[in-house]
Amino acid sequence: MDKKLINVAIFCILSIIWGSSFVLMKEGLTALSAYQVASLRMLFSGLVLLPFAINAFKKIPKEKMGIVFLSGFLGNFIPAYLFCIAETNIDSSLAGILNSLTPLFTILVGLSFFKTTINKQKMIGVMIGFIGLCLLFAAGKNISFQNLGFASLVLVATFFYGLNVNVVGKFLKNIRAIDIVSVAFAFLIIPSIIILYLTGYFSMSFNNPHFQQATMASIVLGVVGTSIASILFYMLIKRSTIIFASMVTYGIPIIAVAWGVYFGESISILQMGSLLIILAGVYIVNKPQQS
Repeated sequence: MDKKLINVAIFCILSIIWGSSFVLMKEGLTALSAYQVASLRMLFSGLVLLPFAINAFKKIPKEKMGIVFLSGFLGNFIPAYLFCIAETNIDSSLAGILNSLTPLFTILVGLSFFKTTINKQKMIGVMIGFIGLCLLFAAGKNISFQNLGFASLVLVATFFYGLNVNVVGKFLKNIRAIDIVSVAFAFLIIPSIIILYLTGYFSMSFNNPHFQQATMASIVLGVVGTSIASILFYMLIKRSTIIFASMVTYGIPIIAVAWGVYFGESISILQMGSLLIILAGVYIVNKPQQS
């Protein structure tokens, strides 16, 4: 099969997997708490990547292990819980749209905390994305302070995503991405089990069909939506380019919105317009600067 065709196929699969993550969270929340859904996601992500981690432990310098743990905690553990808590009060489609702000937060975090330079083009892209964000909230129906509060949790999660990208880029750039991810998730296995125990998950009725369905959705979220998707993403980077792989940012919210519509979530024309503005900002940020 043609190499470019395979790359496009991986790209489409990634968009579908990551775009479906938000509706899987909603499904998990039908019978489990936000903390249980997120913990199951982290637990099974770590278990699937554990074989990679065993080998990766030998390759990562000991002095870098603390940063790897910090990367997993900031870039995966905290956002997983923030997204699940947010989706107890907002639609999965809105969470998917807000997630598309991650590249913009990556630029802002780099500028604010890592002294990275930003050119005029990227600044314009960030400003356009911010305008899209403001319009998105303005376009929401029956906006309350509570809904805004839960939606802001997604923004905090995207901030942590952006922070993690900068941490990895500055301190772990000479270490393979799959090694970082596998070891980071291996560190999160025990904390996930502890949270499941403390929230009473192991005392729940395992024979309840709703419990089983919610648990399965959470496991799929971890195995497919996190572990397998991460492996596919790094495969795509190796096979193509970082720029092409990063374009998956545009596919994720489209799939998330499509699932939202399918499950009866209310999506207005103004919200779709806001999404397009946000994606336009992301495009400008990622677009190579012309000399």
